[in-house]
Amino acid sequence: MGKGGWVADRRVRGPGAHHEQRRNEIADAVLAIVAERGLASVSLTTVAAQAGISPGRVQHYFPAKRRLIEAAFERGNELASVRIRAKAGSDLEAADPRLVLTTVLAELIPYDAATEAHMRVRQSFHALGFAEESIAARLRALYADFHRQMADLIRKDQRAGRIPAGVDAYGSALALVALAEGLAAYVLTGVVPADVAHERLLAEITELYDAGVTKR
Repeated sequence: MGKGGWVADRRVRGPGAHHEQRRNEIADAVLAIVAERGLASVSLTTVAAQAGISPGRVQHYFPAKRRLIEAAFERGNELASVRIRAKAGSDLEAADPRLVLTTVLAELIPYDAATEAHMRVRQSFHALGFAEESIAARLRALYADFHRQMADLIRKDQRAGRIPAGVDAYGSALALVALAEGLAAYVLTGVVPADVAHERLLAEITELYDAGVTKR
């Protein structure tokens, strides 16, 4: 995906590298505050203290709290992309499609303090999209790309004979992403524990692949 996406490879070089580094440090501070004290504790003052800079410097980069949340949303996705590549391989195009699919979808469900902070920020950013069309439009574009990527992984294994050709790849991708994010909301609100949510997601992925075995 593009900026703010799950499996982007976003590197900045040259004069903009220092600016990007400072933005990342501030976004990391937001994620740390959310992990330790919750989203309500995020402010120019608390972020500045966490990052070790002045509130004015934070405001220079992010003039409003919404911008801080947006930066943390993007940064969380970048860090998730690093974790995905560490688990599935640096070249995702060459990696096993099922491994990539499972790894990416599993990142949508929090399993430690860092991923819980990311998911809280992510879902808060989604909530902003309910009221702001510019954010909603961005999310629509990001999800269109994300769903396409997940569908492409399913199609790869259809061509390899691991998933039946008759399976709706896009529909399955859409359902799996929606399931993972719904389960993430359940984990964040304490409806189900993280291990139960992950087991449910893995069961759905297994069912998608087992359909190919039963029909042979």
